[in-house]
Amino acid sequence: TGPMAQHFRALAVPAALGMVFATLYNVVDVYFAGLLSTEAQAGLAIGYQAFFILMAVGFGLGSALSTLVSNAKGSGDDTQTQRFIAQGLTFGVIAAAALLAPLIAPHDPLAQDLMLERLPPFFMDGSEPGYWLGTDSLGRDVLSRIIYGARIALFVSLIAATTTGIFGSALGLIAGFYGGWADRVISRLVDIWMAFPPVLFAVLLVAVMGTGLGSVIAAIALIDWTRFARVIRAETMVQARMDYVDSARIGGARRAATLVSEILPNVMPSIIALLMLEMGIAVIVEAILSFVNLSISSDDPTWGSMIAEGRGAIHFAWWVLLFPLIALFMTVLSFSTLGEGLKQRFDPVLK
Repeated sequence: TGPMAQHFRALAVPAALGMVFATLYNVVDVYFAGLLSTEAQAGLAIGYQAFFILMAVGFGLGSALSTLVSNAKGSGDDTQTQRFIAQGLTFGVIAAAALLAPLIAPHDPLAQDLMLERLPPFFMDGSEPGYWLGTDSLGRDVLSRIIYGARIALFVSLIAATTTGIFGSALGLIAGFYGGWADRVISRLVDIWMAFPPVLFAVLLVAVMGTGLGSVIAAIALIDWTRFARVIRAETMVQARMDYVDSARIGGARRAATLVSEILPNVMPSIIALLMLEMGIAVIVEAILSFVNLSISSDDPTWGSMIAEGRGAIHFAWWVLLFPLIALFMTVLSFSTLGEGLKQRFDPVLK
């Protein structure tokens, strides 16, 4: 095990401990605050702040360390593994924050207090204790809204990407393996579908179907299945010419059985890589739709709606725009890097 891998493990341990402290702080603050001394409450507050410092480490250093790893001495395989671990840590922090949002979010993301509007982050003058990343124009806590926004982003990306991947990959496998009229029909359908600008098509679909998470997921699935179909079709055509496919046919295997048992496992690394890439794209599309108020309710915490609000206040409340952008960027980056890393780890050709 290399020193960089040991460093990542050492980073994961305090991050996990920070999350435990944050959870305990919220539980104690809600149910047992009146039973604790001032010193005890201060100690818990320090532990709570440590969680967000470690969370920032996971967000920011996950990418920075992966870049340093790429320049470190060692084999190419070790470098790729270490970069994969770095982005895996980043994604793990984001996913854990999303799953534990009710426990770790310091405030209700929908709670408004006009007396606390546009408070700056904790490192600036005029900040308010407990509002680590400041507040927006309605006095809502930016950090809590980012954490709850991660839940919406990851939920949409998981469901939409999985639906897209299943539908598009199935069509790609059929077109690439069977050829003939099936390939011609699916290929022409893909060409026609790709003639529509994807973002505008998504906006049109949501406008027709109505706002809501279901409409957003359906729109993403309907516009992006062609990516899977084209790539998996090409991969399937290459695999169909391999000797192992001929051996399966000589052995008496049916064509459908050969497709499922022989070709599908060999194109699965490409499907995984595309799936992770599609999850990142789904996060971006959901942010775009919420930016133009076509996702869920504008009061709900989505990164796109936060960016839209922050855009109008960038000169005097820049934190409302910057911190959701950082969360969006790091999430998409981790999806992209994880997809490439998973493909390289599981693709038998690259081993």
